[in-house]
Order: sequence, then structure tokens, then C-alpha cells
Amino acid sequence: MTASSTPEIQLDQISMRYQTNSTEVLALQDVTVDIKKGEFVSLLGPSGCGKTTLLRIMADLIQPTNGEIKVAGESARAARLAQKYGIVFQSPVLYDWRRVKQNINLPLEMMGIKKAEREERVDYLLELVGLQDFKNKYPWQLSGGMQQRVAIARALAMEPEILLMDEPFSALDEFTREHLNEELLSIWSKVGSTVVFVTHSIPESIFLSDRVFVLSPHPGRLSAVVDIPLPRPRTPDMRHSPAFYQLISDIRDCFEGV
Repeated sequence: MTASSTPEIQLDQISMRYQTNSTEVLALQDVTVDIKKGEFVSLLGPSGCGKTTLLRIMADLIQPTNGEIKVAGESARAARLAQKYGIVFQSPVLYDWRRVKQNINLPLEMMGIKKAEREERVDYLLELVGLQDFKNKYPWQLSGGMQQRVAIARALAMEPEILLMDEPFSALDEFTREHLNEELLSIWSKVGSTVVFVTHSIPESIFLSDRVFVLSPHPGRLSAVVDIPLPRPRTPDMRHSPAFYQLISDIRDCFEGV
């Protein structure tokens, strides 16, 4: 899949301050980035550097202290109200009393989509994430990786232009995580959404992304933008290539002295 040169998300001088009981905390400082339509980018950095805060600002879940954000030329609020976002959190946040297909169906129900259209869409999404045989299971009957696939399917139910993902695989074992990285890229190649993916894993960011935005430790500043020239589709053996190891080294160097 090839990203368009048109910016889908534009962040201009974004800063975020929090007021605690005793002091003011600067979480983000003057972050400026452009993300192209159809691009897969990662926000990479150590814990506490403001990655999730930046993602929540993009989603219009919180408002920055300073700076401006545009989504397809509109405000983040307008994009949210137009349902241009799908969001996948670190925890799947599924309803245990609803079966898999009912969890995926929920946003379609809330929007009043007709039953026949809902069923067709849910069947497509179940196939997309490889859970056709588990549609009548409850979340507690699934593995952690399968639960996250349900969460991804639900986030895609309204066919969002932008998929925001906040460390969705961080709680999984390495084998499952790598497998889901491959599945996510397969899904992305079919749906064509712009993806912003938060992670603190350098190899994960390299394997998934077109570009990696490296955030410095607290307060979060954009310390580097790293292009990932690995060809697509990405394959598991790329993780063992000299080019992959060189990219790991290059990104590690971005954290030196910050």
C-alpha cells in the first residue's frame, strides 16, 4: 500500500501542561508533525514521554495547552464528530456479556445501521481479522491476542479514515505480538486507513511503519523522524536482515544525549 502525499493529520507546535496539586507538569513541548493520508506511522519513545497524550490530542479526547491540530483540513473535533476515527486501546475494553459478533456490532447498532447491513459488515470484519469460527464466543473465552483482534474489528466497524492504536500489543508475549504485527499489516493493506501506532518497542515500530516519530523523554519533544525504507509487504525474515538491525541502531542513536 502506498501513502498519498496529502497530509491527513497536521500537528503544529503542540504543547501540553498538566496542573497537579503541587506543580505544573510539561508533558509535550512544541511537537510539529504531518502524517500523510494512508500512511502507517509510529509514535516511539520511553514510558512517560507523552505518546499516549499526543494520540489522545489527535483523537480530540483532550485539548492541548498550545498549538493547533488539523485533520483533513478540519479541526480534530469536526473529525471526531464525523466519525473519522477508530481507536484501539492497550486493553481491548470488550463487554464480557456480549458475544464476539455482538461486540463488533455495537458501534453499528449505536449509529442505527439497518440489521442486514450490520450483519454483512460484521461478517466481513470477522473474516478480516480471522475470527469467523469464534463469532459466538464470549471475550473471556478468547486469548489476549484474539481479544485485541476483536477490538480492531470493532474499531473498523464504521470504516474510519484514521485508526489510532495505543500500544495494543504491549501486554502480549513476544511470539503473539509479532504474529499480530503481521496480521495488522495485512488488515491495513486491505482497509487503507491512516494508522498512528503508539509503541515503546523499536523493532515493532520499524516492522510496521512507513515513518517513525521518535519522542524524547519527559517532556516529550520530537527528536527525530526516521524513514523506514523496507519494502512492502513486510515479511518475518526482514526482522533478521542487516537493514533491519541498522535501523534499530539508527533509532537507538536518536535517544543518545536526550
